[in-house]
Amino acid sequence: MSDVVNKLWGFCHTLRHDGVDYGDYIEQLTYLLFLKMADEKRIEIPRDCDWNSLKQKSGTELTDHYTDVLRNLRKAPGILGDIFTQATSRFNNPVNLKRLITLIDEDEWSAMDVDVKGAVFEGLLEKAASEGKKGAGQYFTPRVLIKSIVRLMKPDPRVAPGFTICDPACGTGGFLVCAYEWLMEVTKGALDRKDFQRIKTATYYGQDLVPRPRRLALMNLFLHGLEAKIYLGDAIYEPDRGERYDCILTNPPFGTKGANQAPERGDFTIETSNKQLNFVQQVMNILKPGGRVAVVLPDNCLFEDKAGEVFEILMQDCNLHTVLRLPRGTFTPYSQGIKANVIFFQKGLPTENVWIFDARSNVPGITKKERPLTPQHFAEFEQCYGDNPNGQSPRIDQGKEGRFRKFHLSEIKERNYKLDITWLKDENLEDAGELPEPQDLADEAIAELEAAVDELKEILHLIEVNGEDGE
Repeated sequence: MSDVVNKLWGFCHTLRHDGVDYGDYIEQLTYLLFLKMADEKRIEIPRDCDWNSLKQKSGTELTDHYTDVLRNLRKAPGILGDIFTQATSRFNNPVNLKRLITLIDEDEWSAMDVDVKGAVFEGLLEKAASEGKKGAGQYFTPRVLIKSIVRLMKPDPRVAPGFTICDPACGTGGFLVCAYEWLMEVTKGALDRKDFQRIKTATYYGQDLVPRPRRLALMNLFLHGLEAKIYLGDAIYEPDRGERYDCILTNPPFGTKGANQAPERGDFTIETSNKQLNFVQQVMNILKPGGRVAVVLPDNCLFEDKAGEVFEILMQDCNLHTVLRLPRGTFTPYSQGIKANVIFFQKGLPTENVWIFDARSNVPGITKKERPLTPQHFAEFEQCYGDNPNGQSPRIDQGKEGRFRKFHLSEIKERNYKLDITWLKDENLEDAGELPEPQDLADEAIAELEAAVDELKEILHLIEVNGEDGE
């Protein structure tokens, strides 16, 4: 896959000299890759819009035809029209379009044992990130982490007729794709006929704020045979749609970019401008009773002022049974300095004990080449978590020297419901040879400063509100 990415990235440089910028190139590439893979999988596409119709043309006839293809697909009924919403050609030079079609046609994409569109897009974003372009991290959660979460959460739509799976910050659909691939693995692809149509059309749901990753999510799922419902919009600033889900797997975008104000939502108990804490409240609202959640959160969400208030409410309505402290550098190369966690909870029962697994202390930081993230990083955690997706398997507290410990609600309450609990002495941080890279330390400092800015904004907001009330 790295060879394919390098080949496509090299062509990106060529196109940029022709006025096709990086973002436009990615988008055009996704349209063409989709049509090529649909052809390989024999997915029905209107005849005059399929891959072969593009291959057979050249010169201005090709650029004119490509424009017509995108226009016709925009008007197509159902999922195809949804995928190609607002799709327009950015190619002025037919030679470049022909060359890209030829490049794509050289490979059998469906035969590659990866989530091809996700992997290619991720690889190209990584290339861009290495050249100083920011924002790649908003799209991706490492597949190793996603697969570990999915194995634990067991998102099996066969257990109930109306079982639904959602990612309200889905990016390119990594969680949803992996959830479906997990189902295909456990069933060996043999779904009952009565379940098949429902799973195909009424099981997988998502939402994203940005059109480009949403389009990729729709394409990815469609190429897996699914007609998912992926909404375009802001999950925390829009009114509740009334839909409720059985299993939610999500990694809300990190950072403070956005509205920087508390959403006007009557269904959010705690007023805060922190995006991730609002996502936690949103997830609590859209989860069915008995439903389960795994959500990735940065460290500051476990200890900032409003965090305790949000988790107090959460622990009254849900069993927040498990917290996983992720290894340092988990999101390399996109957001190296981000320290993050995964919290697991089930709606309908109050929290009695919170189990915390420390996969960070005394674990060398993740790097792209020398120490990449692997399934082994989560093997012990998966064993400790147990087979029950709702965290009800028998568990053993490993004590102060172990990585897995139990904390009773009374201990959490004494800490004002803040979950930044550590007990292992991290010897790596005392070893100068094991200190993070300067860039990682800088990213970490920026993340903490952004969290502090968020808290200052909360304080200023309260001062303004109280001042108005006192007038």
